[in-house]
Amino acid sequence: MNLQASAAPLALLLAAASVPAHAQTPTSPADERAVTTVDSIIVTGRRDPEDPPVVAQARARLSRTPGAVAVVSAESLQSRYAPNIADVLRDVPGVYAQKKWGGDVRIAIRGSGIGNANHLRGLFVSQDGIPFNEADGFGDVQMVDPLLARYTEVYKGGNALRFGGALLGGAVNLVTPNGRTSPDSVVIRADYGSWRTARLHAEVAGERGAWDGFLGVTGATSDGWRQNSEGQQQYVTLNLGRSFGEDREARLIIQGAYIHQDIPGSLTLDQALNTPVTAAPANVANAYQRDYASVRTTLLTRWRLSPALLFEGSVYGTWKDLHHPIFQVIDQQSRNYGAFGRLDWEGSLFGLRADAFGGAWYRSGDLDALQFVNVRGSSGAPTAKARQNAQALDVFAEGRLFATDQLALVAGGAWGRAERDYERFALPGVAGTFAQALGEDYEWFAPRLGLLWENEAGDQAYANATRSVEPPNFGALSPTAAGFTPLEPQEAWTYEAGLRGRRGPFTWDATIYRAELDNELLNFVVNPALGVPAATFNAGPTVHQGLEAALDWRFADRWRLRQTYTYSDFFFEGDRVYGDNDLPLIPPHLYRAELRYSDPSGFFIAPQVEWTPSDTWVDYANTLEAPGYTVMNLSLGWRLNARTDIFVDARNILDERYVSNFNAVTDARVASTSVFWPGEGASAFIGVRLAR
Repeated sequence: MNLQASAAPLALLLAAASVPAHAQTPTSPADERAVTTVDSIIVTGRRDPEDPPVVAQARARLSRTPGAVAVVSAESLQSRYAPNIADVLRDVPGVYAQKKWGGDVRIAIRGSGIGNANHLRGLFVSQDGIPFNEADGFGDVQMVDPLLARYTEVYKGGNALRFGGALLGGAVNLVTPNGRTSPDSVVIRADYGSWRTARLHAEVAGERGAWDGFLGVTGATSDGWRQNSEGQQQYVTLNLGRSFGEDREARLIIQGAYIHQDIPGSLTLDQALNTPVTAAPANVANAYQRDYASVRTTLLTRWRLSPALLFEGSVYGTWKDLHHPIFQVIDQQSRNYGAFGRLDWEGSLFGLRADAFGGAWYRSGDLDALQFVNVRGSSGAPTAKARQNAQALDVFAEGRLFATDQLALVAGGAWGRAERDYERFALPGVAGTFAQALGEDYEWFAPRLGLLWENEAGDQAYANATRSVEPPNFGALSPTAAGFTPLEPQEAWTYEAGLRGRRGPFTWDATIYRAELDNELLNFVVNPALGVPAATFNAGPTVHQGLEAALDWRFADRWRLRQTYTYSDFFFEGDRVYGDNDLPLIPPHLYRAELRYSDPSGFFIAPQVEWTPSDTWVDYANTLEAPGYTVMNLSLGWRLNARTDIFVDARNILDERYVSNFNAVTDARVASTSVFWPGEGASAFIGVRLAR
């Protein structure tokens, strides 16, 4: 590990933090404080004028958590091109989100699901608490439209207990705008740029009496940077609400999406660095692509039962249809539904101030899975037919007891149960198909203990210990004639401590953590050249530990330096095959910085850098590394008048050849290494936003 390389970004953060701070006037801890942010970092103190009250309230609510959390406001995305969730989470330390192709993003928090070759595992991603994941935990984020989120909440690790989950990565939740929280009544936005990329977005919002409504639509298309990477997306969201008094409302939210995306495929390291625009030959010959449609319907309510008791709940249903020509044509339809309910209480216990929440989350889903011979992207002869059914129930609670006005003791936990039922059907006339029925059940309890301290200036310190459990999904269980792959649930204890606060022009957020894992679910690519999917195994003891830090410095009235740094140290611990080797995929060091100048006339310019100073292991045997990289970006824009904004977002302006991410292999000396996804070349996008 390159300690000199790691010292540079950390030194920048510490040097700025060591500047003498200006004392603030003390206030009572019971006083209501406004909230300021670094776009995604929670701190307390003076309100950032860029933050509207609805986002400030969300930050204040999350700041009650004794652990690492963050909020990303829609305002922080208005002056840049942000087509996917990787752009939304760009400045949240500890979150690794890198684009592979189209809207497919590898996303992990603290190493959750790092070996997963495809899509999402070990992290709960939702909108308004309704999961994008299937009921077995597998999911993807291609259905996320950043323009249809008022703000995005990030709960790292065990801090996601409020959603009932007990996953290593935690939760990312996007909150839909409504007629009361939308900052504008009418918005029209157009983006255009490299590779004939075009996006048009429109929304209307308003309220009349007790009713409010929001309607937003987005359409986008792009030829893509690489061969065989053309795509298009359409999204629509309708949010209708009815108020029945303060803290009493009911809402109907309907969301629809359609995505078509050609898949260019992964390359060898030499190809990714020297001929990155080319596509994998098999992907072109067999027209690899992904066509995906979805409809999501949610009924939710927020209801004040008494001055001390608030209920929030929802029922939901989703339908998804997937046509996915790869090594074969994957044709799937799934239906997921569920119910969620949570009570929030504030009062006193043993004569001390206290608050608590508790609730339950039930979800169920079934998926019809068909496979066909791939005939240049069309379905040929059938090869397989199966049905997957999954159910899960989480019951959870957490409470805070204020031992003093400044110190809260926190305790909670989640009980969970998950069921996996699989049925395979024999296909008449198709050799190798047979009837089969399999089932597996899992049950666990995940406790949590923590401390949260806050001084009179609003600075906070916290520490917690949380158990996480992740049962294997159907993709990991990989049913064969012999049954499910014999896998144990992944378990971990995560220990976390951190600081967040503000002094004068500086705001900061820093967290250290250590997760000790048993039976980590790791994946490796069997043979990507032939389209053979990844296999999953339980590793011996592993450790994920690291540092997540952010520092925001406002100076000279018009300047702002924002920095984030993530240190990730993931490794086997005495594994019988890999010893104490490092785990692959996540770069040890990731540093991002933006220096922004904003003029009172409405002009701004903001150069940015993304830097991974160290190489990253590709295989578990630690024989091959992906090189580190430095990517420079530049944003600038103008506020033409009170209703019109224009911006330019230039990316990778030095046209750096680099690998954005890759899939893991066991031993690169003997395994196929066509696993690399090249980072996009130089590009530029211009956007215009009209609002009133």
